[in-house]
Formats: sequence, C-alpha cells, structure tokens
Amino acid sequence: MSDSYKGNNLVRINKFLSEAGVCSRREADRLIEKGSVCIDGRIAVQGDKVKEGQKVTVNGKSISKEEEEIFLAFYKPKGIVCTTAEKENGEKVKNVVDYIGYKKRIYPIGRLDQASEGLLLMTNQGDIMEKILRSRYNHEKEYFVKVDRKLDDKFIKGMSSGVPILDTVTKPCKIWKEDDYSFHIILTQGLNRQIRRMCEYFGYRVVYLRRDRIMNIKLDGLKKGRYRQLTQKEISELKRQL
Repeated sequence: MSDSYKGNNLVRINKFLSEAGVCSRREADRLIEKGSVCIDGRIAVQGDKVKEGQKVTVNGKSISKEEEEIFLAFYKPKGIVCTTAEKENGEKVKNVVDYIGYKKRIYPIGRLDQASEGLLLMTNQGDIMEKILRSRYNHEKEYFVKVDRKLDDKFIKGMSSGVPILDTVTKPCKIWKEDDYSFHIILTQGLNRQIRRMCEYFGYRVVYLRRDRIMNIKLDGLKKGRYRQLTQKEISELKRQL
C-alpha cells in the first residue's frame, strides 16, 4: 500500500492520522504542536490538509491509511495506562498499546484510569472513536464499584441525581446496589475520574472499580489482560447506535 492518502478529497492532518490508526485526533493535535508530523518533508501545522500523493510521517516514520477495520474488546488490568505514549508527566508508563502488542496500529477509545480495570475498546477507526466519545450522544457505560464503608439511601439518591464535581454537575444516572458495600452505575458521560470524584463528594472512597459495558459491548467471559475481536454482529450494532 502507498504511504499517501487514499481518496480524492483533502482531509485534515489530524483526521488523517486518526483514520490511519496512529492516535486520536486530540493526540494528533499534540503531535503536530510538538513538530513530530511532516507532510512531504515539511513540518505540519494545525489545519494542514493532506491530498492524494502526499507523504505523511510521524517522528520520521511513514504513515499509510489502514484499510482493515480493527475492533478489539480488552480487559484492562490495574496499572496499565490508556495511552499510546511511553511517558506521562515525564515518567515511563506501561501503556495499553505496548501491553497488548497487537500486530497493527491501534489505540484506545477513551480512557480507564490506571487504578481501575475492565472493558476498554481498541480500534484503528478514528471517526468511530470520536463518535463514541462525544458525550452529547449519551452513550452508556456501565461499572461495578466497591467502596470503603456501608452504602445508604442518601448516597444512592445523591449519586443518581447529579453530583457537583470539576466545576460542573454530573448528568443524572442509573445506580443500584449489589450489596452493602458495592453498586452498579451507568454513566452517559466521561469526566476525569468521575465515579471516584462522585463518591468522594459523599465521603466514600472507591476501593475497586471495574467497567463492565460500553454501549452494546460487554466484558462477559473475557479474562483479565486478554482481548478478543468484536463479532460482526457487535460491530454492526455499535455502528447502528452511532
């Protein structure tokens, strides 16, 4: 396959990198700001567009658009960071891409914090990733959570009604008890460390957090640290919801 963009239309460089399975558009913007991206040997800037026949490189490595659609469900263990970078805040991290070691370029759809475990979707399809992450579409994500002390009705009602965190108020959500110390919760947004911050607001500390579902994709039967290909039925339903 050629290292040039396949198509007749101009496409923004961040979208090209996303569709090529290099990273998300947001991470592509960061690479561009760092001067890591070149188009025909010229350092790219924000807003640049790529046309057929042009050569794109990232850190000197030629990039081509991957024609195969890749969708993986991965059971992320604790300690793995949901990024493609080797370092965060100047420190070396064990990132999810290196951990999986997949044969082709993929990246995570969204994040699951380092201390949490559970379902993480991986893909090389940038546009689909962006649609899943857009909170205005209210895509459901389900979690199982254990806390450090006994739950009460005030906590359950408060969590479901909306909690003030990070200069905003969380959207109303579904929540139900598993037992005195654990519960299930379905969110339709993805604020930074949202569940942990919500619990902290009511004086609870999360001691275990696992994501069990993203939209129609479930963790069921997947062993920790392993991944599987999504079925065609799962992919079709995922695209239908998007």
